[in-house]
Amino acid sequence: MHDSGADTAPGVIVVDSCTTLGTTLVLRLTGEIDHFSVAPLRALLASAADDGCTGLVLDTSRVTFCDSGFLAVLDWWPQQGRRLRLANRSRAVQHLLDAAAPARRRAHAGSLTAAGRS
Repeated sequence: MHDSGADTAPGVIVVDSCTTLGTTLVLRLTGEIDHFSVAPLRALLASAADDGCTGLVLDTSRVTFCDSGFLAVLDWWPQQGRRLRLANRSRAVQHLLDAAAPARRRAHAGSLTAAGRS
């Protein structure tokens, strides 16, 4: 049997703590955030947004793995003028952000250029 090294099991993300401070939701996340495990987090954030939360602080110090599913959440939350802050970034989160930074800058610049033409 050949092991490709890829982990096909979905990750498990745990909301270790959840607090609101006014209209800001503060979450401490633990575990792995991948495109499978991000769905409950996405649902929690959608519910918080529907309930009027306009700020989000994510403590990711205990996140051991994350992929583009987490980036999608990070890109989605600030829509509609909501604020996002990442606190205590784990190595995994910082690595993902560093790896995605060039593509995200190009996408942002493209949207600004397109907006300038309209």
